[in-house]
Amino acid sequence: MGVAERRAREKEARRVQIMDAAKAVFSTKGFSGATIEEIAERAELSPATLYIYFKNKHDLFASLNLRMLRHLVDKVAALEDAPDRTPAGMFRALAETMYEVYEFDPLILINVFQLQASEGLRDLSPEMTERINELSAEALRLIARFFQQGVDEGAFEDHNPIAMADIVWSTFAGLVLWEESKHRFHPEKRFLKPTLLLAMDVLARGVARS
Repeated sequence: MGVAERRAREKEARRVQIMDAAKAVFSTKGFSGATIEEIAERAELSPATLYIYFKNKHDLFASLNLRMLRHLVDKVAALEDAPDRTPAGMFRALAETMYEVYEFDPLILINVFQLQASEGLRDLSPEMTERINELSAEALRLIARFFQQGVDEGAFEDHNPIAMADIVWSTFAGLVLWEESKHRFHPEKRFLKPTLLLAMDVLARGVARS
């Protein structure tokens, strides 16, 4: 391994170290309550070192969003290989995939849903904003392709796949945000997975080709 390659790996490992520390601090303090100093302490680094890798707290939080969106894109892309190609089987695979994405990091997923409507985007670089928008669009494109495959295979009625992707995504986002609001009153209960499975089952019966 050459010197340049080793340095690149060390730099990436340091970025991951910082992002893991940020994820832990954001999870306990929330975005507003977290500080760069607390994240640096958790990462066992100086605040000055963090600023070498991330412009500010918004940039660091957005980087966690990018990691979540990449995970989402990878998981949705794998739906092409779902073995059960019946409408019920395909929608169940979609629901299971979405729930797995939620479990990957609920806090960051909630922020993904809220980010484009938040003040945080104003503090991001144009490059970071573009990357977030591109990955979000890629995730919706893959969901639309999932529906187009169902139509092509004769499993689904011939509905607009982009509209179906929007319906599924908005359903998922709404259920995740509703789950978050319920946690304020019933923190011990988990409603999301059974409700998501039910919602996907209803949609499957609605689009299944007779």
